[in-house]
Amino acid sequence: MSAAELVLSWGAATHEGRRRRVNEDGFLAGDGVFLVADGMGGHDAGEVASAFALEALSPLRDVARIDPDVVVDLVAAAQERVRGIETGPGGRGAGTTLTGAVVAYQDDVPYWLFVNVGDSRTYLMSAGTLDQVSVDHSEVQQLVDAGLLTEEEAREHPRRNVVTRALGADDTPSPDFRYVPVVVDDRLLVCSDGLTLELTDERIAQLLLEHPDPQEAAGRLVDEAIAAGGRDNITVIVVDVASAADGTEGTTTTPRGAFAPDEDTVPTGAWPAREQGLEDA
Repeated sequence: MSAAELVLSWGAATHEGRRRRVNEDGFLAGDGVFLVADGMGGHDAGEVASAFALEALSPLRDVARIDPDVVVDLVAAAQERVRGIETGPGGRGAGTTLTGAVVAYQDDVPYWLFVNVGDSRTYLMSAGTLDQVSVDHSEVQQLVDAGLLTEEEAREHPRRNVVTRALGADDTPSPDFRYVPVVVDDRLLVCSDGLTLELTDERIAQLLLEHPDPQEAAGRLVDEAIAAGGRDNITVIVVDVASAADGTEGTTTTPRGAFAPDEDTVPTGAWPAREQGLEDA
């Protein structure tokens, strides 16, 4: 596929969930840039952290041919923006995950350049099969990799919301980068962990296959995550690689819901835990 042939169709949806009064998620979508940020630090800082990170990365939408070095530089700028957030005395600091993909080019051939920090996720569906492209930077993922937890056990583990990398942490966050060719009829899913906390990968794949329209698919995923419990903010972007005749830009939806006490993502070692015992082994 050449650059002239590439047309993307996308949809996005976000919701604060049933247990949050503030949506600390944010997303950036369009012009070949599809990113989700999940803020942490509580409502005094989390929504600011995700917004600052995405604002720092927004110049990508104005770059005609994105070079990997540009993405690296802007992620570093996002890190500095988030680290500079003042949370006041007693604040536990601000941070945010970041995941998604931008369209980058090599010899005029489009590739997905995936970027990931934290436990928000990016998936690629090809020929009906959904694969997670990103790797969770979380304590439970480390336990799964070590053979100490199964994937199912990790979903309900008490430390499932503790991340090991985040923008805003004291150390350089070391984002993961990965190149994958852009292929017609592939579908990209970018989401915060509010979706994957409630729905299995199998159910997510089923919904993506059942709803060919990307906006409808994004809204349906959010609605079902809310119905399954909605314990966290939920943000979803669905992107289709379409033919030139089918390509359209997407819109966002914001379904409504009820509220109850919330949970939060917590970076390990960088800030105090939100609840007593969260940092205990």
